[in-house]
Amino acid sequence: MTALRALSRRYTNLRLLGTLLMSLAALVFLMPFVIQVVTAFKTDPQAASSPLSLIPSPATLDTFRQLFGGGSGAVPFPTWLGNSVFVAVVVTVGRVFFDSLAGYALARLRFPGRGVLTVTLISLMAVPGVVLMIPKFLVVQYLGIYDTYTAMIVPLLVDAVGIFIMKQFFASVPQEIEEAARVDGAGVFRTYWSVILPMARPALITLTILSFQGSWNEFTHFVVTTQSSDHATLTTGLAQFVTGGLGVGTQYPLKLTAALLATIPVAVVFFVFQRHFVRGGNAGALKE
Repeated sequence: MTALRALSRRYTNLRLLGTLLMSLAALVFLMPFVIQVVTAFKTDPQAASSPLSLIPSPATLDTFRQLFGGGSGAVPFPTWLGNSVFVAVVVTVGRVFFDSLAGYALARLRFPGRGVLTVTLISLMAVPGVVLMIPKFLVVQYLGIYDTYTAMIVPLLVDAVGIFIMKQFFASVPQEIEEAARVDGAGVFRTYWSVILPMARPALITLTILSFQGSWNEFTHFVVTTQSSDHATLTTGLAQFVTGGLGVGTQYPLKLTAALLATIPVAVVFFVFQRHFVRGGNAGALKE
């Protein structure tokens, strides 16, 4: 009994030590974000004199008013936000549709060149995005769509990673389900849309999260396809803002507030859809 008690105490102490170390690590990772949130409510003199202070004194909302209030010399944050929301929503909807459609075709349809397309798709996943910057610029210039919403959206509507995710999911669906749909008179698209796609909810939610995050945080694509401030997104606008391209000086509270507001939509989408993803996965496991 004494040995068991000693072993239990040692195990408890190790758990406490592990919890303490994990808490310290989490604190280290969260501290920059906490400082960013606190600085958003500071004045410029306070942020300059006490950049690591965790209590804004006095707390102010001037940075939020400057971002959304307009006026001379104001940062065009509403324009950046509107462009980012529009592009992210359109790209996300387009990717979910086209990636799932292409993934179903590669997983189920038999046609010449199917194997080559699959190998090409996997190869494209290994190509760094920076390599495609100059080709993208040349293509949009040749098509005459440079510095337009078309150039911002159309090249992002299809994604190799999304197609691969959907292909792998559709390949795991029993073919007997599709055969039963065809016996009932459903064509290929009707089988995909009405029978198979509703079963792909976990994969679709995963693709939605990745597509929204990717299009919302996209930077290099917008750099090479746009130029005017009217088509600036949060990523390109904040880059100009932080580097002093807008001529506003070193206003750290204003810059950190803009970065904080740009982070919120991605965090909300991730946590909301993550909960649905867990539910969808559990429902699929119960059905099986």
